[in-house]
Amino acid sequence: MRTIAALLGHLELVTRPVHPESREALDRRWSGLPERVKTPAQLLGRAAVGCEGTHGIFPKCNLTCTPCYHSADANKVRIDGGHTVTAVKEQLAFLRRLRGPRGHAQLIGGEVSLLPAEDHAAALRAMRAAGREPMSMTHGDFDYDYLLDVALDRTGKARFGRVSFAGHFDSLMRGRRGVPRPRTEAELNPFRERFAAMFTALRKDHGVTSYLAHNMTVTPANIDQVAGVTAAVLNMPFDMLSFQPAAYIGDDRRWGKAYSDVSIDAVWDRIEAGAGQHIPWQGAQFGDPRCNRSAVVLRAGETMAPLLDPADPEDVAARERLLAHFGGMYFGGTPRWVVAAKVTRALLAHPREIPVVLGFGFRLAKRAGGLRRVVSAARAGRLSFRTFVVHNFMNAADVAPAWELMGKGITSEDPKTREVQERLGACMYTMSHPDTGHLVPACVQHSVLDPAENAGLRKLLPLTPKVRTEQ
Repeated sequence: MRTIAALLGHLELVTRPVHPESREALDRRWSGLPERVKTPAQLLGRAAVGCEGTHGIFPKCNLTCTPCYHSADANKVRIDGGHTVTAVKEQLAFLRRLRGPRGHAQLIGGEVSLLPAEDHAAALRAMRAAGREPMSMTHGDFDYDYLLDVALDRTGKARFGRVSFAGHFDSLMRGRRGVPRPRTEAELNPFRERFAAMFTALRKDHGVTSYLAHNMTVTPANIDQVAGVTAAVLNMPFDMLSFQPAAYIGDDRRWGKAYSDVSIDAVWDRIEAGAGQHIPWQGAQFGDPRCNRSAVVLRAGETMAPLLDPADPEDVAARERLLAHFGGMYFGGTPRWVVAAKVTRALLAHPREIPVVLGFGFRLAKRAGGLRRVVSAARAGRLSFRTFVVHNFMNAADVAPAWELMGKGITSEDPKTREVQERLGACMYTMSHPDTGHLVPACVQHSVLDPAENAGLRKLLPLTPKVRTEQ
């Protein structure tokens, strides 16, 4: 009887719409946000706790980019799969304790494909064991055989039902095979297509699905090519298009003399130009709008419709009701039967929201050209969601003094420093430090902590291991 009771209790918990630990983590996240970002559009603390990333596990990279966020010691650290897997387990266990049982985490450092495939796969398994949906961050310059070695075990059986990868492509990167010094973004389109095609083949050949993001660093040198990249990548099987205005972080030797800030608004304007339409981001916000802009669209054939229209009062009202009753539900990496059970329980608990959900769906279909067009596009395999994102990181020279004051509990009287403190307080991208018991914003990790961390790793994992000699 105790076994049956325990099983029933477990089933009740895993099918609960929002896990109680997730609710506690969400409430803590909301209470810790700066007041200025606690707006009706804010999703942190209401729908999600934010993204997570690893650090100090494989800082080495085999491309030489200008600019580059890595510290001067990053490429002097040996790739060591055992160290990577151990550190991932420690960091993700800490995130699991503080941020609840489910989340999204990036396997990030230097270049992930430098890891032996078995260690790469082991790191992904460790992240999944901690309840995270992992995304491998890469420059994409690897072969299909490496992807197969990560996705399949030695018998050819799939290790994962789905994998997530983010490929970073821009003309500021040097050393890519086939185009070591690209002059334009357009030169990289065949390489973007090749990268995405590997995952199409993985699904066709082995039934492993994927979620793909396309990342691009933006500087004054390539900002006017963002529109062209957007237009090109929209015709490739990427699920997310992410752009990052360059922040002055990392090795000074990797930065050009003509560097100047690129505004988040300027990048978004060029995304819209490439998409050929207005893409409203104001309806939903992650963290501080000075740091992040994002929008999800439904693409039916060539028609794109925003998932949430901030100019539509009915959409805004639906957002409030759905966040109030369903905020915090998480489906990533969850078995379909559990998703179905969660949704059923949520709707049974709030039956009055069923018409709200249906109305939201009908308005979305109308924006996409009507229900008939949506159904036709779905049958033709031309229905998909695309996410547009701009992450606006901050310069190291601004982050360091702001973080130092925050550590002392001091709010700066300087407007610029206070702005940095507000943005750090609302950061949606977090790194885990189980050794100190702290979670830190990504800008702090890269601006303040990476240099010393990589210097230490250089001693722990030297490029040439020291060989002991007997006296």
